Amino acid sequence: MANSNLAREFPAAHADREFVFTEADFEFIRRLVSEKTGIVLSDAKRNLVYSRLSRRLRQLRLAHFGDYCDLLKAGDAGELVNFVNAITTNLTSFFRENHHFEYLRDTLLPELMKTKTERRLRGWSAGCSSGEEPYSLAMVLCESLPEKGWDARILATDLDSEVVAKAQRGIYTQERVDGIANERLRRWFLRGKGDNHGLVQARQALRERLHFRQLNLMHDWPISGPLDFIFCRNVVIYFDKPTQRVLFDRFADLLPVGGHLFVGHSESLFKVTDRFKLIGKTIYRKVY
Repeated sequence: MANSNLAREFPAAHADREFVFTEADFEFIRRLVSEKTGIVLSDAKRNLVYSRLSRRLRQLRLAHFGDYCDLLKAGDAGELVNFVNAITTNLTSFFRENHHFEYLRDTLLPELMKTKTERRLRGWSAGCSSGEEPYSLAMVLCESLPEKGWDARILATDLDSEVVAKAQRGIYTQERVDGIANERLRRWFLRGKGDNHGLVQARQALRERLHFRQLNLMHDWPISGPLDFIFCRNVVIYFDKPTQRVLFDRFADLLPVGGHLFVGHSESLFKVTDRFKLIGKTIYRKVY
């Protein structure tokens, strides 16, 4: 029995790992991630957890994941921030799932320009990562709206404070913007020179459309609304159904009837909420 327990505690396939990473460590981390972020980690995410947090162990000069878990249990606020930043996923690109931006340009914005009398437009990029999504939204707004007369702003938030800070700077490597059409790239980005060769920065006209802040979707939202549209893409995939239900209900509360919600290509509101109606590929309209 003792040998059986030991085998479960230290699987042979992981014997060559740099750090001891037990089943108890993973279960604690999984519970903490769920508590702090609402993200539900499956068993398949063990290697991701190990890889992401191993960097923290090296920086803290710890030899065991158990020591790191003890640090988190002690309530070190600074390390809890580092923990959340390390574990959350930040995979994005400019104009990712481009059909959403085409719908915004060709359908939603023309509709709003016809129906909104106060010429005020508000959107939210919930899970903005390093900023590619909100800057893509800002480009569409700037290209579609008249130069004067419209007050259009995008709130851009993410759980990870480090990527929010990066997004706010609006500086990217040339590789990150290679997928943007040349004309659009020349119009909306400045190329770095000298020590900044190979970098580009979003122009002020885009940056002034955006307001960045760190925000945990599981906590209170300092957002009054109403919003015209919300992009929350490839975020709820990490949440269980009850958490998704609460989240989509809160989104609906911020949108008027007819307001739009854009979700990721592998996400669906089917059997989660009936407050939205599917009107296009992963595009939903609020019904009540």
